[in-house]
Amino acid sequence: MEDPEEEELLNLSLSVSAGRSERKKKGKMMMMSTRDHHLHHHHHNSFSSYEQGLEGKIFRLLQTRDLMLRQDQNLMRNRRGVLEDGNGLPLIHLLLSTATCVDDTNINSALDNLTQLYQTVSLTGDSVQRVVAYFADGLAARLLTRKSPFYDVLMDEPTSEEEFLAFTDLYRVSPYYQFAHFTANQAILEAFENEEDKNNRALHVIDFDVSYGFQWPSLIQSLSEKATSGNRISLRITGFGKNLKELQETESRLISFSKGFTNLVFEFQGLLRGSRVINLRKKKNETVGVNLVSYLNTLSSFMKISDTLGFVHSLNPSIVVLVEQEGSRSPRTFLSRFTDSLHYFAAMFDSLDDCLPMDSTERLRIEKKLLGKEIKTMLNYYDVDGSDCPKYERMETWKARMESHGFSGTKVSSKALIQAKLLLKMRTHYSPLQFEDDGGGGGGGGGGFRVSERDDGRAISLGWQNRFLLTVSAWQTVL
Repeated sequence: MEDPEEEELLNLSLSVSAGRSERKKKGKMMMMSTRDHHLHHHHHNSFSSYEQGLEGKIFRLLQTRDLMLRQDQNLMRNRRGVLEDGNGLPLIHLLLSTATCVDDTNINSALDNLTQLYQTVSLTGDSVQRVVAYFADGLAARLLTRKSPFYDVLMDEPTSEEEFLAFTDLYRVSPYYQFAHFTANQAILEAFENEEDKNNRALHVIDFDVSYGFQWPSLIQSLSEKATSGNRISLRITGFGKNLKELQETESRLISFSKGFTNLVFEFQGLLRGSRVINLRKKKNETVGVNLVSYLNTLSSFMKISDTLGFVHSLNPSIVVLVEQEGSRSPRTFLSRFTDSLHYFAAMFDSLDDCLPMDSTERLRIEKKLLGKEIKTMLNYYDVDGSDCPKYERMETWKARMESHGFSGTKVSSKALIQAKLLLKMRTHYSPLQFEDDGGGGGGGGGGFRVSERDDGRAISLGWQNRFLLTVSAWQTVL
């Protein structure tokens, strides 16, 4: 997928699928009811030949998948001729056809297609084979539904330890997260510097998804370089986390790191996601920064996104940093969301070939425990109202949403842009690098990572080839 012409073919293939008019769903609810009955009620004496046929296809599908997992290396060698053109278009076409069948509840065709996919994909093959393998798992799980005893096998949830290790691997080898964190920290640092005459050298960062705390050591270090033993700087981080264990480990990690900087007063307050917070301010006139790094797109509905932005606005922060994965459209149907996600993850998997060798255990772990999990969760996710909530949206969509909630975009500093370019130079291994002044449409062509200044300098994006992956923007409240 490194050839621009091949990428264009892939884009065309996906665009054609996304542009299909939505099929009429007449009788779909009846078919779904029938599907639940067929797949989950094993009254053998009353099985019709149709039901028995479905049972057979399901087990044949699972057997083919198991064979792929057990004999991955050997299967990859045997099927190289299938992908000798290097772009995997037959696989992409078959996957898109399968997604259409699943969306239309065409169970027989979907099972046939999935079985055929498992005969061709590989977790250790090229980037197309690898990404399609995880999308196939997600579609199979969606088809069988949560009621199936095989659903959990297909979803294959990693343990928290496995997920942490995979996250650490990705953080170390790819510029993906470091680009987001360093660029966000630079914006927060500059907001602090702009208020040094009135903030009593106190900075309070409210992080809505503190995760493992990997973002904050570089900010601690940058603040320490500005402080002296006689004029110390205070940094307080209020971090929201998924569970108590994660918050405790993050607190321990950050406090341990901060002890090496005696000219910095560091505090950490961990809160569980969804906690009711009355007043987060602790110090008079402190600079308040809100960190929204890959958080809003994890919320299950637009109402929750709106409520969160309303709460952020009520805090009247000096700076709000928004980092979101980039979509090419604002998908409203399953098929358009599927197509957009396939674009995104195809680029992510392809970029890992630039960061790690093909036989890397780290790459397999990143894809299986982190990216693969995200793919499968995305395909099997519904909000409380039963409708899909888009996961990846265009920068322009987020911009309109922020402005409608009382925020105004600020320019990305030249220092932040230079820093991002330097990071990519250090982190890019095999492919040529590109730097662009603007990233209209789908971005520029070519191979390798690239950084683009967008929206008249109010946003900065990390891209791979002709696809934006991640966009950082900074915002101020409008009172």
